[in-house]
Amino acid sequence: MKIERFDLIIVGAGPSGLSAAIEAAKRGMNVVVFDENARPGGQLFKQIHKFFGSKEHKAKIRGFHIGEQLLKEANEAGVKVELNATVIGLYQDREVVVRMGDEVHHFKGDAVIIATGAAENMVLFDGWNLPGVMGAGAAQTLMNLYGVKPGDRILMLGSGNVGLVVSFQLIQCGCDVVALVDAAPKIGGYGVHAAKVARTGVPFYLSHTIKKVEGDDHVTGVTIGQVDDHFQFIEGSDKHFDVDTVCVAVGLSPMSQLLKMAGCRMEDNPKRGGQVPVVGEYGETSVPGIFSAGDVSGIEEASSAMIEGRMSGVVAAEYLGYMTAEEKDAELKKLEASLDSLRQGMFAPKNRGKNITETEEGIDISTNLLKKGYVADDEIERFPGVVHKAGLHPVLECTQNIPCNPCQDACTKGCISIGDNITSLPISVTDSTCVNCGMCVASCPGQAIFLVNEDDGDGSATITLPYEFMPLPDTGSKGKALGRDGSVVCDAEVVQVRSGKAFDGTSLLTIKVPKEYAMKARFFKAAV
Repeated sequence: MKIERFDLIIVGAGPSGLSAAIEAAKRGMNVVVFDENARPGGQLFKQIHKFFGSKEHKAKIRGFHIGEQLLKEANEAGVKVELNATVIGLYQDREVVVRMGDEVHHFKGDAVIIATGAAENMVLFDGWNLPGVMGAGAAQTLMNLYGVKPGDRILMLGSGNVGLVVSFQLIQCGCDVVALVDAAPKIGGYGVHAAKVARTGVPFYLSHTIKKVEGDDHVTGVTIGQVDDHFQFIEGSDKHFDVDTVCVAVGLSPMSQLLKMAGCRMEDNPKRGGQVPVVGEYGETSVPGIFSAGDVSGIEEASSAMIEGRMSGVVAAEYLGYMTAEEKDAELKKLEASLDSLRQGMFAPKNRGKNITETEEGIDISTNLLKKGYVADDEIERFPGVVHKAGLHPVLECTQNIPCNPCQDACTKGCISIGDNITSLPISVTDSTCVNCGMCVASCPGQAIFLVNEDDGDGSATITLPYEFMPLPDTGSKGKALGRDGSVVCDAEVVQVRSGKAFDGTSLLTIKVPKEYAMKARFFKAAV
């Protein structure tokens, strides 16, 4: 039996696996990456939204573009990527068994990094196995990889970032998202993600979950019910929706089976997503020469997974003598600082399960946002990005401490300030002059920035808002302005439409409304 050898074998060509491969290969290691899929990049190539973070975290760049960058870097570094290659075993002395087509191949690595990611969880309810019930990630794959509309009328179960992001993408795809439902009493994902869904008119049902999905050979409807503090259904609270699809976004579980097979020490850790390897600070497992990276050792965002992958690649390179301990420590110090900045704010791992009631600045969290998906009109003005000012100025409706600062970098006129702390709430600087370039609006991953002129002098106001739907309305189009809750607030007319390469797929729509609605109108719906 022929056994091919490599310095480093990586299982998984997602964000962490590719990042690890790049770090190792550029230091002279012979690296191969195996992935069971037909396309590399893992989740990145179905993530069409812009990433949070800072420039070093690839903020304001769409996930699939980041995937393209990683593949280009891996190719230039000489990484060998084997696709349609399912790793079916990891054995003693780091022997990796891979099924390719009808054949089984054996490989040995001087070091192995497992970066297999995570799989979607499913919950059981009556009708859970009907055609039309699918994971949110599966719906995202259909839309963004294969151009297939998952359904026409869809109910989303789960209000974490996956449920929120995919709900918005379903709307972009032309689907009618009839409701977003979660058994938890408050929204689990970023408020800005919830807010951009809410202003399109999607209702949120917190403390609700699915009782039954109806249909014979496919989904035809769904009934949800309200639950009490013990997650028991409350009698008489049933609500029915006619739908043809139910998407489920109830978390992820690490795909850690290979690490267990290799004899790595494991633990059940709910805070990290389930059964995960016990690892050192940089992904070292209990078995020498075997490392982990990304979601397989704890669920986080793709930005964190990429940094963890780089760390594992560096540690593996030092383990095999391709860099000195001093070089490793210097590189890890930089990566640690980058990762630490992403693990700050309200959604930091250290805050999971905590009831956060105030921002870092001491501002009360919007209870309406947590319960209904949007900040109420009488709550919004307590945040430092929401100001009144003569003439055109940015209004920043970012109301939670999340690691993100592209808006500050995008504005060359000093209209926006975050400061050195990446999780600080953005401030609209009142003594600055906005030149209407629109870069802040386009750069915001949460679509939470608007350029507002509260009084045009003729009884009207103009609002420039981010718009990522097709077809784009024409200048002069008439329609309705919707509020933060998705309800109609007034008539509106499109007075300018801007698109450009610098905006990276986000168009800027400027609408004219009566001036009394300048701080309320936040979305445009064209007349049918």
